[in-house]
Amino acid sequence: MKIKKAIEKVPGGLMVVPLLFGALLNTVDQMHIPFVMNFLKKLGVAQTPEGFYEFLRIGGFSEALFKNGSLVLIALFLFCAGSQMNLKVGGRALKKGVLLTSSKYLTGLAIGLLFGIFFDPMDGILGLSTLAIIAAMTNGNGGMYVALTGQYGNRSDVGAVSVLSLNDGPFLTLMSLGLLGSSFPIIAFIAVLLPIGLGMLLGNLDPEIRAFLKPGEILPVPFFAFALGAGMNLANFFNPSVVAAGLTIGILTTVLTATTGILVFKLFKEKSYIGPVAEASTAGNAAATPAAIAAASAVAASSGMMSDVEAAGYASIVNVATAQISIATLTTAILCPIAVILVDKYQKKRGIDGTIEDINPNNDIDPATPSSIN
Repeated sequence: MKIKKAIEKVPGGLMVVPLLFGALLNTVDQMHIPFVMNFLKKLGVAQTPEGFYEFLRIGGFSEALFKNGSLVLIALFLFCAGSQMNLKVGGRALKKGVLLTSSKYLTGLAIGLLFGIFFDPMDGILGLSTLAIIAAMTNGNGGMYVALTGQYGNRSDVGAVSVLSLNDGPFLTLMSLGLLGSSFPIIAFIAVLLPIGLGMLLGNLDPEIRAFLKPGEILPVPFFAFALGAGMNLANFFNPSVVAAGLTIGILTTVLTATTGILVFKLFKEKSYIGPVAEASTAGNAAATPAAIAAASAVAASSGMMSDVEAAGYASIVNVATAQISIATLTTAILCPIAVILVDKYQKKRGIDGTIEDINPNNDIDPATPSSIN
């Protein structure tokens, strides 16, 4: 059976399909079907604190992995992703990476800020939250970026992915929420950054460690995706407002981050705009950000820097924000390649071939090992 190939045909499939499957099983679990509970009871499954029997809460390794393992697996993913952040990036690739990362981040931050001013930042129009907007708009799909720039871009475009890897994980979102008024203690930032930082340190000190950890960019993804889904109700994905919110985030991500990226590239005298458009997507792993932020807010509440009410607010929107971001991932996976193709055709009509470096590539381009997923 070609299960993996079938999953990968779905945009962001390694993240989205296990997430939906986990949500499906949890939805059935929460229906508390009598014959299912009786069967579990006969097997010796312990009751939940609420007095039910659920097959995702049977204890042992199974519950630890499939129901409660999301944060541990996300931390493992961040550690491995950090190890692939190559600090030895050539000058041109470094320049493009910085421009793309900063423009995408500032665009997401600006939209999140404006949304928070005009609407409820926790549950605004269409049920959107500042958290969902920033998480989706600032974290680009590295695998798609590499694929698109590999075909339509040049070596420095591809090499920029090492810097773009900085937007993996919840750190930029956590920093944004801090800038927008949420009070997170320094330890919350350290707790989020430490796995990434340690991975980056080890990966740059020893190429063999980087190679050893590279599969960890992919392997934990379907597992933490399933665990995240196991805390969700499948109805979230069929809620019209959630779908509309996810589509809205996806469209805004492709249109606005591509536009600002192009303007920044034009300001810095870059002729080809393949890179900014190829980065105008939402990563599948961005769906893990709401859970990570909720964990950080719990730390903040326990230290007295955030009210219990605010921390509970972040915890309450995890499932909806995760579903919205997942839909945004699917949306940008369709829109982003179309946008790249259109920009490539437009540039070629003006005599610009995005695959050709306009400087000597041997002087300052050292393309990094591309990330294969997001």
